[in-house]
Amino acid sequence: MPTVPERLGAGPGLARYASHAARSRGRLHAEPAVRLRDDFQRDRDRVVHSTAFRRLVYKTQVFVNHEGDLFRTRLTHSLEVAQLGRSIARGLGLNQDLVEAIALAHDLGHTPFGHAGQDALNACMRGHGGFEHNLQSLRVVDRLEARYPAFDGLNLCFETREGILKHCSRRNARLLEREQPGGVGQRFLVGSQPSLEAQLTDLADQIAYSAHDLDDGVRSGLLSLDQLDQVGIVRRLRAQALADHPQLAHQPGRRLLFETIRRLLSAQVHDVIDHTSLRLIAAAPADADAVRRQPGLVAFSPAMAKATRELQRFLFAALYRHPQVQRTTEQARGVVAELFAAYLARPDEMPPEHSANAAGDGRHRAVADYVAGMTDRFAAREHQRLSGRDVFTQAPI
Repeated sequence: MPTVPERLGAGPGLARYASHAARSRGRLHAEPAVRLRDDFQRDRDRVVHSTAFRRLVYKTQVFVNHEGDLFRTRLTHSLEVAQLGRSIARGLGLNQDLVEAIALAHDLGHTPFGHAGQDALNACMRGHGGFEHNLQSLRVVDRLEARYPAFDGLNLCFETREGILKHCSRRNARLLEREQPGGVGQRFLVGSQPSLEAQLTDLADQIAYSAHDLDDGVRSGLLSLDQLDQVGIVRRLRAQALADHPQLAHQPGRRLLFETIRRLLSAQVHDVIDHTSLRLIAAAPADADAVRRQPGLVAFSPAMAKATRELQRFLFAALYRHPQVQRTTEQARGVVAELFAAYLARPDEMPPEHSANAAGDGRHRAVADYVAGMTDRFAAREHQRLSGRDVFTQAPI
């Protein structure tokens, strides 16, 4: 059976509607080409070698770093998004290297302690531009990484940067457009779409966190296998796994859960490929620029979208709002808020490269940049140093 790109006349390799590195809209600072790697491959490698990427290994996904060694972190989550994204891109004839670069960079701006840290920083920055992790991820790759002699940031391609900026308020989009006319903020003002690679990475993010949060929820003891049967697609796939492998019902450990999650991931990935293929055939975009003028094309089928929403509602109610998770979340918010207040009052408590930026109107943003870049365990240590208190005193899960 021919692939989707072949049915659309593109032949083997990248589809005509894919993002091609040779046709990139380029970098903020022009650079000469290099041997062996195209521009999207260079972007991926720059992200992997960045300081912000290494910090993700000690940044919360759901469970704070001290709660256990085997829970997902922002780093392992980003790797899983990249793997799923490459699989979907391969099935659609899209640029796998661009997908990987976006996936590995999409959470670089996340604070310590996950969304709790973001909420706390956003409250601290009220009246000073607010704080949003997608915009902070762009700020990291555009300004905060200091690795090259000729420019700040990583100087990534436009296509990678637009994929990193998944969401953006109109206010922030206008500020970006003022700084870079026709840049990554423009689509939020005119209502256009990003590349197909950016669209699918956003969906791969949803697939990854729904599946691995099930796994971590059971590992933590906050979710039981019986509870998972409340979710239709999980119940159905678990029954299929038992029908194919009856011995799993009597085996110790979590093989049945792993097999169920494996089937869930496969079902969602194949559904995205099949449904998006039909939408691409119907829309027949001539090239990557034509994609931006279409409504979003990468999507689940209606049935899978409904099943995925049910799974996400279950996780929100049973895991993210679990009293134990909520207790840690509140502690984390307090740590971030108190760190922000301490550095705002005493910028010299920050390293010189950060305190040097904390003069005048830039003080709040400089403090936010420093706190956002912390890992969970460094933030906890700094808070204990500055406050004399250790707020994370409960026993690990």
